[in-house]
Amino acid sequence: MIQLVRKGVSRDFISRLKQRNEETDRAVESAVSEIIENVRRHGDDAVRGYTLKFDGSQPEKTEISAAEMKDLINRCEPEFLSALARAAENIRDFHSRQKQQSWFQTDESGVMMGQRIRGLSKVGIYVPGGTAAYPSSVLMNAIPAKIAGVKEIIMVTPPGKDGKPNPDILAAALTAGVDRVFLVGGAQAVAALAFGTETIPKVDKIVGPGNIYVATAKKQLYGTVDIDMIAGPSEILIIADETARPEFLAADLMSQAEHDVLASAILLTTSEKIAEQTVAQIDRQLPKLSRREIISKSLDRFGAVVVCESMEEAVSFANELAPEHLEVCAANPMEYIGKIDNAGSVFLGNYSPEPLGDYFAGPNHVLPTSGTARFFSPLSVDSFIKKSSFIYYTEDALKSAQKDIIQLAEAEGLTAHANSIKVRR
Repeated sequence: MIQLVRKGVSRDFISRLKQRNEETDRAVESAVSEIIENVRRHGDDAVRGYTLKFDGSQPEKTEISAAEMKDLINRCEPEFLSALARAAENIRDFHSRQKQQSWFQTDESGVMMGQRIRGLSKVGIYVPGGTAAYPSSVLMNAIPAKIAGVKEIIMVTPPGKDGKPNPDILAAALTAGVDRVFLVGGAQAVAALAFGTETIPKVDKIVGPGNIYVATAKKQLYGTVDIDMIAGPSEILIIADETARPEFLAADLMSQAEHDVLASAILLTTSEKIAEQTVAQIDRQLPKLSRREIISKSLDRFGAVVVCESMEEAVSFANELAPEHLEVCAANPMEYIGKIDNAGSVFLGNYSPEPLGDYFAGPNHVLPTSGTARFFSPLSVDSFIKKSSFIYYTEDALKSAQKDIIQLAEAEGLTAHANSIKVRR
């Protein structure tokens, strides 16, 4: 079960956390490379073959029309559809504030410069199916893309064992404004989006979660196509003082541990009493949870409840670890906003649990993992745009700048660059 540490965080534990997804499975790398090359060469034939091999059935139709989607979502519970709509509204409101505008400026010399911002042409969204179906991920990936002005959103999702799609996922796709849906999964779906096939369009960027084969395919195809990020195991770090509620802390730690046996769930607290009570609460709540075996393994390997000497020590560790999710359960959580520099998403106070961000509040739940919050940001509208700058100089304006340009070009030994200026004298 989860370890209780009374003397701060050890360097060995930090090292073990950072190594969770450093090991690459060579067999997976090789298998994915073969799938990618086969799809590149043989298109739909290869995709159909892998669908039958890995999913157990070939759907009657690869593409689901809008009319078929509307018919299928009638199977969804009305309460689910209402919750989905309210979550989409919050996500849309938050991300609409991220939208940037093109800009243009001139000066008295006649020089004109600016930046043009527009959405990508086509974006592919990978959505897991079957037992690991996440409608919330459809909203988090598609809504920012729509706001960015992406012209066409293509969703791929594996069929169920019966060859049919998950209705909840289709409901999310309709709610978020996905344009086309294909019943294809696995590394073959990622390759189909990257190269394009006879039926599946080639896209500019691929986003969305998936298993190790999907993640490896995205990694190998980066450069052929853009991707959102290389995601590692999920993680949560909670900083708590003596005012925190142990039953809340235990529940929040387990909410992330249930994702994967490699998930990390850590509590840093200044109170030994809170630490002990949180461990007791985990023991009390765990037997009631459906994924208790996964949670238990995750907490045993990568979980910890740590007693720190001060909140400053806890914040310092948080900035070093750069967690995907960071909760601050303290008397005055707002005082730590300016002190936390490295975190994917920060949840402030006892009533802002991590699942609030996963499903409903509005900020994106596609977050940097494995310490990459030191330099990566959450998925956003910015993830789906491209920028071009433009320059216009008059003859007189170029004359005033020519000596400096020639000087810099010749210092770099690029005489043709310098000549491009000299011929305009």
